[in-house]
Amino acid sequence: HVQLVESGGGSVQVGGSLRLPCVASGDIIGRYCMGWFRQAPGKEREGVVYLDKDGTATYADSVKGRFTISKDIAKNALYLQMNSLKPEDTAMYYCAADIWPCDSVQIRKPPNYGMDYWGKGTQVTVS
Repeated sequence: HVQLVESGGGSVQVGGSLRLPCVASGDIIGRYCMGWFRQAPGKEREGVVYLDKDGTATYADSVKGRFTISKDIAKNALYLQMNSLKPEDTAMYYCAADIWPCDSVQIRKPPNYGMDYWGKGTQVTVS
């Protein structure tokens, strides 16, 4: 059973930066489709970025140019670097994994976007 643990959340000023790590319990980084998602109060969970096994990253339009996903296979870790943060980035951020390739992310739908494993999330507040 895969476990994902996010950390690094907190409160940050507008224009600031945060880096969110996600540590996996098994050797899934680079082998599974990985993703970061977020959910703001009263809103539906949305995809932020997917990272496929071949290294292809697909970002939501709202974060392109500001957020960057990366991985460290040796540490079984996935990262989300968030720069130029805006108040609308305030949300609970979740790391997730799917044993299948990411493929066409547009067909992945809420609430679970076809992802098999989810972390418990880390809160990001921008003000």
